[in-house]
Amino acid sequence: MELLAPAGNIEKLYYAYKYGADAAYIGIKNFSLRAKADNFKGDQWNRIAEIKGNKKLFGALNIFFHNADLKSLEENIDYLRLYPFDAFIISDLGVLPVLRKYFPDIPLHLSTQANCINKESAKVYTDLGFKRIILGRETPLNEIKEIRDYLPKIEIEAFVHGAMCIAYSGRCFLSKEMTDRSANQGDCAHSCRWTYRVLEEKQRPGEYMPVEQGENFTTIMSSKDMCLIDHLDKFKDAGVDSLKIEGRMKSIYYAAVVTRAYRKMMDSLEGQNIENIEGFREELFKVSHREFSTGFYFGKEEMDEVTKISYEREYTFLGSIGKQQGSNRFDLIVKNQIKTENELEYIGPDVLFLKDSSYNLYDKDGEKVEKADHGKVYTLETSLPVKEGYILRKRT
Repeated sequence: MELLAPAGNIEKLYYAYKYGADAAYIGIKNFSLRAKADNFKGDQWNRIAEIKGNKKLFGALNIFFHNADLKSLEENIDYLRLYPFDAFIISDLGVLPVLRKYFPDIPLHLSTQANCINKESAKVYTDLGFKRIILGRETPLNEIKEIRDYLPKIEIEAFVHGAMCIAYSGRCFLSKEMTDRSANQGDCAHSCRWTYRVLEEKQRPGEYMPVEQGENFTTIMSSKDMCLIDHLDKFKDAGVDSLKIEGRMKSIYYAAVVTRAYRKMMDSLEGQNIENIEGFREELFKVSHREFSTGFYFGKEEMDEVTKISYEREYTFLGSIGKQQGSNRFDLIVKNQIKTENELEYIGPDVLFLKDSSYNLYDKDGEKVEKADHGKVYTLETSLPVKEGYILRKRT
């Protein structure tokens, strides 16, 4: 099976590949359903080609196109050609003629936004020339197996980790109503995740229903996150070709730790002896997340219950290790303030974590400092065997 990771910008793409993804998916500005991700623009295609190597890269053109969007897509064809895409992810069949005309050799993947959840629907898309179906998250695992048996040649991609939507695969107007940000144009404000204090029903104005779920709030519309780390064998048995992680808008810490955990579990499933595999699995629970569930794969009972808490988080992401500048000196990419009083933990693609309480921080002038702030230039001195691309965190 392929491990497919999210990348909202160049930095996240680098970490997705470095921490074990076989493939990554990115959005192109104005044509992707994650408008608030940085997405890709300008001359970033150049750096992408360097990072990609022999890995796969999929481009999300999965908005629902208005006439002006279709015109804009055609005007940007030469720019799209600069990217080393191995496939396009689309929802709107209206872009098929454009992509077939200008990119006849690039495969098409059907986005989960198209809500394909049955074998006959999958066959229609197969007949239209799609190479891969990204199934709607509402598809049970036993029905995925039926689709595989019915269409043995189509590639099947399924989500195994990340946020779930309270609406049917993103068909939600709550964000647009409350913030004028349309979820269906990639600009969701995640209003369903907000905490709500009272409920009032139209026919009973002024009569507020008490909320018992939290001390002062409810997350009555907030669904649990998906985590299938313990069920990857079942996806393999069902004939799934690609396991997808959600999260283009999340941090490089999320991209690295989650990708690494699934990589180790998948390698173990293939017979590799992975040292401390349970430790890599447990790392998933150290990344900020809502309550985990298995989604709709084994029935809808778990999704009938909303999460009872907002987020669980054990660690704060601090930054990452840059290029080596000396025997024990490295550039330090700071994302959150680091103080020398903090005990740091370094994580790497194959290193669970290393603890460090005796490091030194230096500013751009080489002066030793007690803290490092985001947006400024620093170097880190440590006696531990860290490498470029390692991530720093501290216990919250």
